[in-house]
Amino acid sequence: MKSSIVKVTLAFDLGHKFVSDLQATFPNVEFRTAYTPEEQLKEAPDTEIQFGLIDRETYLAASNLRWFHFIGIGFDYILREIPEIIDNDTIMTNARGTHVIPISDHVFAMVLAFAHRVPELLDDQHNHRWETYKYQGRIIELANTTMGVVAMGDIGTAVAQRAQGFGMDVYAVDIKEMAPPPGVAEVWDISRLDDLLKISDWLVITAPLTDQTRNMIGLKEINRLKPGAHVIVVSRGSIVDEAALIQGLRSGHISGAALDATATEPLPNNSPLWDEPNVIISPHACGESSQLLERRGQIFKENLRRYLSSDPLINLCDMKAGY
Repeated sequence: MKSSIVKVTLAFDLGHKFVSDLQATFPNVEFRTAYTPEEQLKEAPDTEIQFGLIDRETYLAASNLRWFHFIGIGFDYILREIPEIIDNDTIMTNARGTHVIPISDHVFAMVLAFAHRVPELLDDQHNHRWETYKYQGRIIELANTTMGVVAMGDIGTAVAQRAQGFGMDVYAVDIKEMAPPPGVAEVWDISRLDDLLKISDWLVITAPLTDQTRNMIGLKEINRLKPGAHVIVVSRGSIVDEAALIQGLRSGHISGAALDATATEPLPNNSPLWDEPNVIISPHACGESSQLLERRGQIFKENLRRYLSSDPLINLCDMKAGY
């Protein structure tokens, strides 16, 4: 058990109840709330643990920082903004696992929206149109269609579990060798991405953004997708080349795309994606369930208990691998 007073800077606002709970659970820890960059910089010199977010100026000023717990999952932007953290002794953990349920649910919200023409139905409703004939032969039954998942991590596994309930066939690629989880026919090495594309009616991108995955899905890959396929992105937008995606949509080779993440966020007002038919845009918000914040707080609380007891932390980040 650590004997000296540990100072924790809380740099993400999870509410007064979260702070009070931490103070009651860890009475010998000094907690400081710092929800703005200016406040965080002021607290930085003697901060041992920072929870939430951090910018480069604060990180460089935090000479006593031993552990940074990131409030999210994908930390590629932190590595870009603070390259010094990669080779430093600072431990970084994240909130891996907290987003799994709402994000995997969102995947199927998008699948069903495309399969049952929900955007068209809403447009017809708003315009008071009743045109049954327009939908004849255009509703997609999910049973026996194939879902291809790029990265069989926590979210990919949860997506596959849901696909089972719809009678879908699921295949995946991943950089790690693994046995297929329940509901997944095969998990291939990433070198077999082309094989996955050729059979996918639904291509779901759940991979982290790394040097290896950036622009992984370009025009060549779009053209290798099964004709009529749909693309769903719930991790990072820069994995799919957006110009290639638009070209595939306009040519009719792919039938639709749902993007919860884009290469530039917020998506610029002049992006053609906004007005592209058969594209559903959501503002990187598909994980924001009412239960998410509670799970985020619990992971940090458990890790703080472990840190103070000198036990191994969970959700350690590999900063060189990028995930």
